[in-house]
Amino acid sequence: MATRRTSRRSSTLSSPGRSPGVRERAAQATQESILRAATKIFAEHGYDGATVEKISKAARSYDRMIYYYFGNKEGLFVAVLEEAYRRFNEAEAALELDPKQSPEAMKEVVRFMVRYYRDNPEFVTLLNSENLQRGKHVAKSLRAGEYSLPAIGIVERILRAGAARGLFRPDVSARDLYLMIAGLGYFYQSNRYTLSAFLGENLEAPAAQAHWESFVIDSVLRAVSPASSTVELVA
Repeated sequence: MATRRTSRRSSTLSSPGRSPGVRERAAQATQESILRAATKIFAEHGYDGATVEKISKAARSYDRMIYYYFGNKEGLFVAVLEEAYRRFNEAEAALELDPKQSPEAMKEVVRFMVRYYRDNPEFVTLLNSENLQRGKHVAKSLRAGEYSLPAIGIVERILRAGAARGLFRPDVSARDLYLMIAGLGYFYQSNRYTLSAFLGENLEAPAAQAHWESFVIDSVLRAVSPASSTVELVA
């Protein structure tokens, strides 16, 4: 059984209903500085290449502060992953979506996800690094499971509203559709360098990015269209 991560982070946060004191603000600032530096170092060097020394130097802090607040390098990496997912969810929650305008709302979700991967390369490299580690660090997070619920919930509400109006198929799984959108957005960005060489074109060019975004939107809308039919796979 995976050991759950523990740290001193929560103990330094101010209690609800009162303003943080000087020491608490200083502790929060230190943790935030370490998290920012760790995000950069882990993204640049991967989990194995990053060291506590590199991170503390980038944060202009001390090794002992990392051990004090996060336990060890693994605990810090889990905290970095949690923060990356939290920021993704926070950005997605800020979208102004009207589920009743189902096609447009779905387009906005696709645009957001494709562009988020494009505009946040550190998020992509952190996920790459954790996948190389077979997800063993994020599996120890107490919050990882919480982050998928809001994201899939947004897609679920749009699907239900669209199906109620006869605009979307009622048998489409929000989970499957979310995986489709995430996969198409993430894979393009994660593999853009090798794919550019393989295809002989610059996939980072604005025109190429815009074309792919339109293609993903079209693919998603076709997948949820009542005109599409479920394909039975024959073993």
